[in-house]
Amino acid sequence: MRVFKISILTAAIAVFGFAAAAFISAKPYKANNTAGKGFAVIELFTSEGCSSCPPADELVSRIQKEYKDQPVYILAYHVDYWNRLGWRDVFSNAAYSARQYEYAKYLKTPQVYTPQIVVNGKKEFVGSEERTLRNAIKGSLKQDAPAQIILTALKVDGNKATLHYQTEGNGNNSVLLLALVQKNAVSNVKAGENSGRKLAHVQIIHELNSVVLTNGRGGMESINLPKEFNPQGWEVIALIQNTNTGEIVGATKAGFAPSA
Repeated sequence: MRVFKISILTAAIAVFGFAAAAFISAKPYKANNTAGKGFAVIELFTSEGCSSCPPADELVSRIQKEYKDQPVYILAYHVDYWNRLGWRDVFSNAAYSARQYEYAKYLKTPQVYTPQIVVNGKKEFVGSEERTLRNAIKGSLKQDAPAQIILTALKVDGNKATLHYQTEGNGNNSVLLLALVQKNAVSNVKAGENSGRKLAHVQIIHELNSVVLTNGRGGMESINLPKEFNPQGWEVIALIQNTNTGEIVGATKAGFAPSA
């Protein structure tokens, strides 16, 4: 496993300062977790510049297919610190590296590395460890969800979208994270450790919007849609995260209705 070491003390980008994300549907759409049901949020930190990452990408792709009808939510963050080795990952963003730094603090790991998976903000391990991942998913699905989220898409206006959210069961020190996710993409890598390879990706994070949950438990968010957006190929995954511990206490997702 290739490990790229970065001192946690030098991380200067705050995870919850991400730029506004994007989302919406042309028709009203609701998605929610059923109270009392468990969920598994799988956050993969990966890079096209890392030769050890493709097996982890392939693993989460298989998991996505196997658990497509269950509350298992995959988010793939392409970090930017591998870009210096000759290939710039087009999906990479310093903000996603910053989120990984934050997890290193929460979970008290001495360094960040790829591929890394974090499940429900509580457990981390090498992203290609299939047995560990499957056990973590099974254990998470057996636990009751502490909080629930309801998302409702309200309207589309050009390249912007508006969604309404409602949360229940979350305590203080919570944020709602709204992640715009591209379901599938393929890249032809022409340099770096994976030079000459055609890499397939799933559940690619493009934006992450953070909403502080203060006195209210509901609200509206306006989100920008990218030029390459199409309703069938994108979705939004919503997470409630405890900012003191990093634990994710609620999750859901919403799809996009086809264009009229």
